[in-house]
Amino acid sequence: MFRSILVGTDGSDTAHSALLRAVDLAAGLGARLAIVSAYEPVSDPRLRGERAIAPGDAQWAINPHDDVLTLLERARAEATGAGVASVETFARQGDAADAILDVAEEQRCDLIVVGNKGMTGAKRFLLGSVPNKVSHHAPCSVLIVRTT
Repeated sequence: MFRSILVGTDGSDTAHSALLRAVDLAAGLGARLAIVSAYEPVSDPRLRGERAIAPGDAQWAINPHDDVLTLLERARAEATGAGVASVETFARQGDAADAILDVAEEQRCDLIVVGNKGMTGAKRFLLGSVPNKVSHHAPCSVLIVRTT
């Protein structure tokens, strides 16, 4: 059925609900799980400021996507702890929906799991939303988890 499942996360409670559903599915089906998170670039002044206060031997490690890497590692640990044998993580710069769609295509995923946050109200029509964009442009099936 589903051999490769992708879930996006931004660390929010609703994204965590979608992650838990994807983990349950992947563990139950013996599927590979891909976890993706998008990040915006961090300004050079902020990076310089953080490097200036970091210990000298750790300054090289401060980069624009440290927070995302930490988030993805926690999600990986949660998935493997729940019995998912194969977990890969992907940090992508830019729009969250584009990151999800790109990784789903690159990894030939059979299912994308996203939360429903942002799919109701006027904002959906004015700004669009991650689940809305993913559901309309996905290269595979999409499961929209009711998280709110």
